[in-house]
Amino acid sequence: MSLAAIVMGALAYGGRRGGFVHVDILAAVGGRRVTRYTDIVVRVLSIAVLALATWALREEARCGFECGEFTDNLEIVHTPFYWLLTVAMATYTLMLACELAIGLMHFHAPRDPFEHE
Repeated sequence: MSLAAIVMGALAYGGRRGGFVHVDILAAVGGRRVTRYTDIVVRVLSIAVLALATWALREEARCGFECGEFTDNLEIVHTPFYWLLTVAMATYTLMLACELAIGLMHFHAPRDPFEHE
């Protein structure tokens, strides 16, 4: 559970710093005029999925020990891990929302404000 919380916290950092492998086929084929629209669609869908996951994790964290959210053998409660995952997921959701807003502000710019070199 600790590893899952650490990895989820690192996703926001890696996403912001361009730490993930990606292939820019759409940018190579269509250029900025295509990616400005696809970026909006992808970010809106990502925000929706992450917001749903954040809500589900929060619900699990609120239930905790009463719902049997603990390990079978040592009875270690999962609640703190669920709260860490909730915070990490919410952070990544907010980061994507900010990127969406900044991308919309620079919609007509000739260069993508989040393009990593």
